[in-house]
Amino acid sequence: MAAINAVLSTVFDAILAPFSGFPPLVGLTIVSLVTAIAMLMVFKATSDQDGLAAVKKKIHACLFEIRLYNDDLRAILRAQGELLVHNLHYMRFSLAPMAWMIVPFVLLVAQLQFHYGYEPIQPGQTALVKVALSEGWEDAVPVSEVDGFTKPVARLEAPAGVEITSPAIWIPTESELDWRIKGETPGDYDLTIHLGQDGETSITKRVRVGGGGGAIERMSPIRPDGSFLDQIIYPAEAPLPDGPIHRITVTYPDADVWFLGWNTHWLVVFFILSIVFAFALRNRFGVTI
Repeated sequence: MAAINAVLSTVFDAILAPFSGFPPLVGLTIVSLVTAIAMLMVFKATSDQDGLAAVKKKIHACLFEIRLYNDDLRAILRAQGELLVHNLHYMRFSLAPMAWMIVPFVLLVAQLQFHYGYEPIQPGQTALVKVALSEGWEDAVPVSEVDGFTKPVARLEAPAGVEITSPAIWIPTESELDWRIKGETPGDYDLTIHLGQDGETSITKRVRVGGGGGAIERMSPIRPDGSFLDQIIYPAEAPLPDGPIHRITVTYPDADVWFLGWNTHWLVVFFILSIVFAFALRNRFGVTI
């Protein structure tokens, strides 16, 4: 999965690069249009178009019957029952294209989240670096005693451009180490977490400091372990190797997209635009949906 994610990240970086200097809505509009066209083509190729057209006519007939006989309770109840049956048939016809689209759609959303879901740390802005340790970490990491709690021996190393503004804070109930960092100079940087007196375990985490201007930049808030589900959800960085570290998180601010006078989550904009484009183009592509 890591190899697939690496390829997809490279592809999406290249696709979205021309829109990096524009407001997020520009890139999302193009991606939504392409997605809608792809969905229409898959729907047409994998669904029973004649069956869908027939069941849609039956649904419309039931709705017309309810409207026409609105003073006849028996006719209304009969039409509603038939409407339910026809809707179930419609859903059955839609299962095949949905099955074909679900995996590519999940991979697409996961990649777009890291371009449109977060804002980079700005110069002067702070964030937390959270290092969650795996169960049984005590067997692999040297420890010290602090206030009656067993604490791992650890330190965070940051290059010039990122400042570490607090010592490690140990949260024993979560098996988590937290540091506070501050962005200084725009760029991509590798933080290094050292576990042990001599850094017996050293793991890096990429962090981005932005330069302002609202440009679209790929950010990875979480570097997870190698579990399959986590690699699906957090594909922007290679998974952590086997070891005492379970997950590394950088608390980037959430990003909003301006749309129709509102600042909202990018996924809402993407869904709305994709649906609008799909319905607007369905006749041009000869697709019944």
